[in-house]
Amino acid sequence: MRNPAWHRDEIILALDLYWRLEAGQIHSRNPEIQELSRLLNRLPIFDIRPDEVKFRNSNGVRLKLSNFLALDANYHGKGMQSFSQLDRKVFEEFQFNNEKLHANANHIRKIANDAELPNQLYLIPEEEEGGEINTVQEGAVIYKLHKFRERDSKIIFKKKDFVFQTEGKLLCEACEFDFNVKYGELGFKYIECHHRTPLSEFTSSSKTSLLDLALVCSNCHRMLHRRIDTLSIEGLKKLLAS
Repeated sequence: MRNPAWHRDEIILALDLYWRLEAGQIHSRNPEIQELSRLLNRLPIFDIRPDEVKFRNSNGVRLKLSNFLALDANYHGKGMQSFSQLDRKVFEEFQFNNEKLHANANHIRKIANDAELPNQLYLIPEEEEGGEINTVQEGAVIYKLHKFRERDSKIIFKKKDFVFQTEGKLLCEACEFDFNVKYGELGFKYIECHHRTPLSEFTSSSKTSLLDLALVCSNCHRMLHRRIDTLSIEGLKKLLAS
């Protein structure tokens, strides 16, 4: 069986390396390509790898970087023509924004190099209903970290308890829905938490404070995740008001 196709996060890391190499440096003996191979194998994305030996090995990384040669208008050779539509999409998205590309790659790299996080992030499902995770600009690994922080039961309990002690109720901060009013005892103290921090600012060392979390109903939470790169709580409130 073949290994899974390259994920957006993997392509971001490969493209970040591509722009730092000369064409003549793209070979499987290059230590940077070998290191990228090891990094890709640490990413918490694919837990099923039919061919473990070949999964993102140095030769596979070399071939991926050679695909970028075929997409690079400044390269006068041919490169490898077997690039995917996703390769082209990511290449065109970042070809004039290396700063953004490098920032994204650094965030993904730090998470992958963390001693504990990769194993914890494997527990976060790769696919969301509707495939939102595949459209996240920052990448699935950072999105998984976002969801992991949202699911920290200790900080969530503290957030709910603080708001309830202060306000006497738990309302959605976007639409003011009250589960207790709608469902009675069944909805008492029930509500979800959304992490306010933009994905671009998420790092493996980020700590979550009560101010970082917003209390939201299930519907608003889903809508926020559908536009997680761009939609804030305040933005959703304006959308609902209009």
